[in-house]
Amino acid sequence: MYRVGGYNSPVPVWAVVNQKGGVGKTTTAVNLAALLARKGKRVLLVDADPQGNATTGVGVGKTGLKATLYEVLTDSACAQDAVVPTAIENLYLLPSTLDLAGAEPALLGQVGRESVLDEALQPLRDDYDWILIDAPPSLGVLTINALAAADAALIPLQCEFYALEGLTQLLKTIELIRRRINPRLRVAKVLLTMFDSRSRLSQQVETEVRNFFGETAAKTPIPRNVRLSEAPGFGQPAVVRYPKCKGSLAYAEFMEEVLNSA
Repeated sequence: MYRVGGYNSPVPVWAVVNQKGGVGKTTTAVNLAALLARKGKRVLLVDADPQGNATTGVGVGKTGLKATLYEVLTDSACAQDAVVPTAIENLYLLPSTLDLAGAEPALLGQVGRESVLDEALQPLRDDYDWILIDAPPSLGVLTINALAAADAALIPLQCEFYALEGLTQLLKTIELIRRRINPRLRVAKVLLTMFDSRSRLSQQVETEVRNFFGETAAKTPIPRNVRLSEAPGFGQPAVVRYPKCKGSLAYAEFMEEVLNSA
């Protein structure tokens, strides 16, 4: 159902996707982006979720922005003009606000609507070492745009029964986009989140995921950790605010795994 292969682009573009909310998708995108930036990589984080949580999570205020992803997708601004720096060295953001919710109906009438984000990001690829796209918790036009622009999908998967049910539909969508829109798309990593080693359910989900995905399943699960939830309230990724907490240390291990797999 999914393809494992190399990048067709020298700059990795990963979409962090899961149509289910509350699985640690934005937490993963924000912390991975911050860790890559601290590793010396020049990183662009694209907030493609109308909730704008990634924007808030890296400390960028939503008032006074010259342009956001909404203006980019509706041809009111170019992506270069919408990108803003963050307080983290080497980390840049293409921000979003609730206005982005209006982009979906605007895109529905466009020819080639699935590839608008891909075209917008093309001029930026040479400016960064990594591009991470935080997709919304849905399988709508914005998520399809994120996958159409990406070389790879990173799927955070909460350790619960219903998460496995939703994963099947997501994989079908990724395969459909790979065949019809973006042949370079692959599943790069499936990352277990909110993992509790004491829970039989977490252990069962882990076993099933590893049996199905093999090496594509990330070696390091992300544990349940209150610090990961607290950090966005300070406008900082947990790896910056609480670098020694269990969640941050797990994300640091995962980041090394990502670099090795790239």
